[in-house]
Amino acid sequence: MLYQIYEAQRSLMEPFADFAQAASKLYSNPLSVFGQNPFAQRMAAGYDLIYRLGKDYEKPEFGIKTVKVDGGELAIHERVEIDKPFCELRRFKRFSDDPAILNRLKGQPAVLVVAPLSGHYATLLRDTVRTMLRDHKVYITDWKNARTVPLDQGAFHLDDYVNYVQEFIRHLQAEYGNCHVISVCQPTVPVLAAVSLMASRGETTPLTMTMMGGPIDARKSPTAVNNLAMNKSYEWFENNVIYRVPTNFPGAGRRVYPGFLQHSGFVAMNPDRHLSSHYDYFKHLIAGDDASAEAHRKFYDEYNAVLDMDADYYLETIRVVFQEFRLVNGNWDVRNPQGELERVQPQDITTTAHFTIEGELDDISGSGQTEAAHALCHNVPKARQKHLEVKGAGHYGIFSGRRWREVVYPQVRDFILQFNAPPAAERKPASARKKVAAERKGATRARATAPVRARGR
Repeated sequence: MLYQIYEAQRSLMEPFADFAQAASKLYSNPLSVFGQNPFAQRMAAGYDLIYRLGKDYEKPEFGIKTVKVDGGELAIHERVEIDKPFCELRRFKRFSDDPAILNRLKGQPAVLVVAPLSGHYATLLRDTVRTMLRDHKVYITDWKNARTVPLDQGAFHLDDYVNYVQEFIRHLQAEYGNCHVISVCQPTVPVLAAVSLMASRGETTPLTMTMMGGPIDARKSPTAVNNLAMNKSYEWFENNVIYRVPTNFPGAGRRVYPGFLQHSGFVAMNPDRHLSSHYDYFKHLIAGDDASAEAHRKFYDEYNAVLDMDADYYLETIRVVFQEFRLVNGNWDVRNPQGELERVQPQDITTTAHFTIEGELDDISGSGQTEAAHALCHNVPKARQKHLEVKGAGHYGIFSGRRWREVVYPQVRDFILQFNAPPAAERKPASARKKVAAERKGATRARATAPVRARGR
């Protein structure tokens, strides 16, 4: 019922927001009668702020049309490579008229950026993608708003997330021979699971895996986000944050964690900061500081655009990652597309180099949570492991902004280049790989026949 009340309120506010936008334009136009009022600039600023507080924020565009490389510009064509019910694998293809540049681009590494499915759209990683495009072929997981997915497309579980990631990795491997994976925040856990399962089956795993600010082990340095997930019961989340999508959306009837509830939680974490930010925006408009005002608009156009998450996926993430810690406890079983249960065993990863990155001031994923991946992947040689703590950086600073571009990205780029070829251990005969895969598949089937806890399917 709460979702329906919210939609009714939003529909009621829409004409007032439109009126505020029109009034702001009238007062800011010096040729209009309203614009000649001595308080016109203040009135325009006030109405503009009312409009932005009341408007509906749709999914933003990536908007990456060109990228500067070696003093020139490359044209970027954005296209969907794979369209799944809950996600699109999106590619940013680069073009140039210079044969020398094209030849250089062909030899650059292919990177799968796995964006978080935790409230915001993948466009939150716009700066990550734009920077990576200088030296890499870039793909990203563009997760869909669950309220736009019809019920006949089925539910979406955490297991499905893991299976999607494996499918996307195989797609890049088929195209380029191999690839690199970068996960930001929430997907560090399902990405590590996906690569672990591939290793357990004897499949070729990505050359590198970069994990940034994610809850691999949420028990370490718990933040307010972790504490909420750990201190409330599974039933509390199911009873208090899960609602059905109203009839005016394609996904009518689907159980979701609504985006508007998530947004309320985001704002509640730092209400004073948001209040002062909006007041500063009002002052920038009065002072005619267009650059600062535009920076505010860009940030909140992204921050206020939220999506609904499928209830099964969300609740399973709460239980698996933040309450039962199944990844670090070694008892996480994932159901593959064939319906078989497979145990997630990070120790089976032996060749994929991995790089963990944390922000010193991260208030989402605390210190040590991402670094915990190294202990889990203990069969990867130490020479193929790296950790970075970014001084002075918060959660967003490790993948967006100046610190990302100047401190983090150069190290990510160099790490990928350093391991942009399979180690000798992976270059074993196909017969040997098949034998290992067969042995591991037998063990997997044995686990699948064992009694397991009901998973809400």
